[in-house]
Amino acid sequence: MKFIFVKFFFIFFLFTTNLLANEATNWLKKEIDLILGAYSNNNISNEQRFLLIEKTINENFAGTGIAKFIAGKSWKNSSKEIKKQYVKSFKRHLALNIASMMQGYSDQDYVLSNTKIDNNNVILVDMEIISETGSVVVTWRVKESKNRFFVIDLIVADISLVVTKRSEFNSMLKNVDYDLSEFNKILIDQNTESYNKLVN
Repeated sequence: MKFIFVKFFFIFFLFTTNLLANEATNWLKKEIDLILGAYSNNNISNEQRFLLIEKTINENFAGTGIAKFIAGKSWKNSSKEIKKQYVKSFKRHLALNIASMMQGYSDQDYVLSNTKIDNNNVILVDMEIISETGSVVVTWRVKESKNRFFVIDLIVADISLVVTKRSEFNSMLKNVDYDLSEFNKILIDQNTESYNKLVN
């Protein structure tokens, strides 16, 4: 009887896990297709494309959690208002980075090739981008929270976007003695410069 119960529980767990993985894949595909559709439409300006990416980042990325991790020790000693400004600027920075990478897009095909759930209940979705010169695999790290999905990281060629940004930001924060208020000024200036290059 005990063996039958364990077997039933295992089958139920696998079914639930596969269902969650499939839901995450379908959700991700819908979001990706929305962005790629904008880049395939020549009637949409660079500014409109960027605003679409920024909207996607704001709605579908775990922005506050990622921003907090990347800020490291400077987060703890900052006021609520400074943190709020930093999160806002960080999300725009992330959107500008992705929009900049998307400028090289020219109707490449992609396939969501593999989905699994790791030991931390993070859903890993492999996206293979295929071009004439070969292919590259991007792994999306997705977490379910409050009955919806959020992207928590992107892995490109085994390199984590979040870890890379933490290292990059740590160098800049070190120059301002980990003062998040001063760092916000730098980030806002960087964002303004990147935005002007992108839309003009």
